[in-house]
Amino acid sequence: MMGVGTLAFLWAKEVGVRREPSILHLDLDAFFAAVEQRDKPSLRGRPVVVGGVGGRGVVATASYEARAYGARSAMSTAEARRRCPAGTAFLGGRFAAYRRTSDVVMGLLRELSPLVEPVSIDEAYVDLAASGEHDLSVDGVTALARGLKERIAAATGGVTGSVGIGTSKLMAKIGSDLQKPDGLVVVAPGQELEVLHPLPVTRLGGVGPATAERLHQVGVKTVGDLAARSLPDLVALAGRAHGAGLHALARADDDRAVVPDRGVKSVSHEETFERDLTDVDVLAREIDSMAGRVGERLRKSAISGRTVTLKLRRYDFTTLTRSQTLPQPTDDARLIAATARRLLTEAGTAGGLRLLGVGVSGLSVYAQGDLFADSDEPEEATDTSPDAPARTVEPELPADKRWWPGQDVRHDQLGAGWVWGRGLGRVTVRFEGPLTPPGPVRTLTADDPALHPADPPDWRLPG
Repeated sequence: MMGVGTLAFLWAKEVGVRREPSILHLDLDAFFAAVEQRDKPSLRGRPVVVGGVGGRGVVATASYEARAYGARSAMSTAEARRRCPAGTAFLGGRFAAYRRTSDVVMGLLRELSPLVEPVSIDEAYVDLAASGEHDLSVDGVTALARGLKERIAAATGGVTGSVGIGTSKLMAKIGSDLQKPDGLVVVAPGQELEVLHPLPVTRLGGVGPATAERLHQVGVKTVGDLAARSLPDLVALAGRAHGAGLHALARADDDRAVVPDRGVKSVSHEETFERDLTDVDVLAREIDSMAGRVGERLRKSAISGRTVTLKLRRYDFTTLTRSQTLPQPTDDARLIAATARRLLTEAGTAGGLRLLGVGVSGLSVYAQGDLFADSDEPEEATDTSPDAPARTVEPELPADKRWWPGQDVRHDQLGAGWVWGRGLGRVTVRFEGPLTPPGPVRTLTADDPALHPADPPDWRLPG
């Protein structure tokens, strides 16, 4: 009996280049923040930032209301606080809630096709042709996508997603990003280059800051500019493999299959340089950039890893790797970068480096609390005044009483709610849930015996 992976391989081999828009890409909109706004009615329509809430925290997701002020993923929480107005909610992550909602969405996708490839907790590809049941005309897949979006919103309590459909993974992903949030774009066969070429070259996967800077230096700013370059030019600019990949993508040449249930063992990013690099400061900046992208992918997938690996290819094409295993799993780009820089110092740069890569392995599902385990300072979910008094050190409390902003709790008398703020031996709780109106706020002692951590609320159930 063939497994789903074997089926995917044989299907991709048979299909080859597609003539119908049969690959769908779904990207849930500001997913973590959307789940928070669903479960916390007092936050609906307000700026919400999810991520590390302490001094070294990093933004995982910003709601669209917060993005209007410049907050974005991978930004330091401190910078997001400076940009966002008073009243913005800064919350630690609730990955059990996100995973439960994601599972509902992935189940709906699997009703469409046996070939669903989750990319992260909020993103997936679907091979619509593999089911053999769908009308794959432009009108047919447009109607299918509208129905899917309606079912997702109904099943998740209002979480929205943007859908792109095209003849390849590339065009499906490009389509899902064109009209966010809550968008729907079908790229009809034959219109791929018309859609693709006006876009900034950074829209292509694999064009990170370093590659984009090199392309901009030679006048390549759009995908169309990239397509006008010859293959030898791009190989000389970005290296053989990367240059060939960019040459193909700029022409919408993408025959990657939808591969379901991939067991991801590591997350990494690498860059091939136009010329051999020896300057340690330049290489350190490259490491910082790559670590940032790796950290962002880890956070988006709600996973963390213990082993940091640095890959180097020297001037003579010899390739080596250096690794270090950390005491605890992490998704912190700064820790990943610092570890990789130490590994670079140990390996040396003699003769110059042609390629550099940063990766994290030893992956595990995000432990509840990882996002906010970076500070013992008292924090509030919502900034109420730009002139708030200086914070003091939180008194030592038992592990089950170390509250964090956004955490689900239940009080024996007052019922279910979530942590609005903490500090100075007190915890402030707003008592509300996904199916209630905005609820009252109560301040309790942090060690109140009637207050307990709770599981995420079920948006499908009353009470």
